[in-house]
Amino acid sequence: MTLVFIMGVLLVLAAIVLVAMAVGKPQPQGMHRSLAVLEAMSTAPTELTQELDRPFSERVLAPLQARSLGLGKRLTGRGSADRIQHKLDLAGNPPGWDADRVIASKVIGAVVGLLLAFLVTRLFSAGVSVTIVGVGVGVFIGFMAPNLYLYQVGYDRAAKMQRELPDAIDLMTISVESGLGFDAAVQQVATNTEGPLADEFARVLREMQIGSSRSDSLRNLANRTTVPEVNTFVSAMIQADAFGIPIAQVLRVQSGEIRVKRRQRAEQKAQQVPVKITIPLIFTILPCLFVAVMGPAVISIMDNLG
Repeated sequence: MTLVFIMGVLLVLAAIVLVAMAVGKPQPQGMHRSLAVLEAMSTAPTELTQELDRPFSERVLAPLQARSLGLGKRLTGRGSADRIQHKLDLAGNPPGWDADRVIASKVIGAVVGLLLAFLVTRLFSAGVSVTIVGVGVGVFIGFMAPNLYLYQVGYDRAAKMQRELPDAIDLMTISVESGLGFDAAVQQVATNTEGPLADEFARVLREMQIGSSRSDSLRNLANRTTVPEVNTFVSAMIQADAFGIPIAQVLRVQSGEIRVKRRQRAEQKAQQVPVKITIPLIFTILPCLFVAVMGPAVISIMDNLG
């Protein structure tokens, strides 16, 4: 027991000596430099640290977008901004998107497509001709990617407006027949419904509130969409307003015609189903059916012949 106690005391003394040596040992020079840099950064003037305090989007992404915008304007031409703005209107003006951003995105997409196509062709060890063709296709796809995105968004938005239009006209008809004016009926649709059609009617009301006439506001609505039913509805409302035709009667007729068109469109899609199902039937269902039906017979024949 005495020997164990003496060894414990010696170990405690050795630990105390090691701790004292570690504390008294001078710190490495690299640590001193790091501490000096941190102290200098903390005590530096605001003008020197302001550049580092800016977010990554302002330091890197904004200059990159500005350079891409300048190059994109030279590549796309002068009238491209108006065409892109029309596409943005058809797509409902997605948040954060404008004509300058689309032009800059086209250039950035072309560069990204070039790099990706080059890496893919090098990964598969393609030849020079295949590499050139792949890089060209990558640049084209990257350059056209923003346009494809806006087209898809605009197509989905138009399809949704086409589905919502009959119910919106029914609500307007009920509102007008109950004694409200056309503007108040449009307000009912914009307030009590949701979706792109309600947003467009709300924009029509805002345009009329800032001084635009009803006809001009409705024409602007027709220009911001590619739905034929909306264009027909706008034309009927403009003519009714010009010739003094009762709005309720026109709305009732428009509602009936649009519902008939929707029923005809549904019947047309139903008639297209047999034609569209032919390809998957031939290439996926029939081979499996032949294997399941003819497989055992083929195996039996091979066994008998063997």
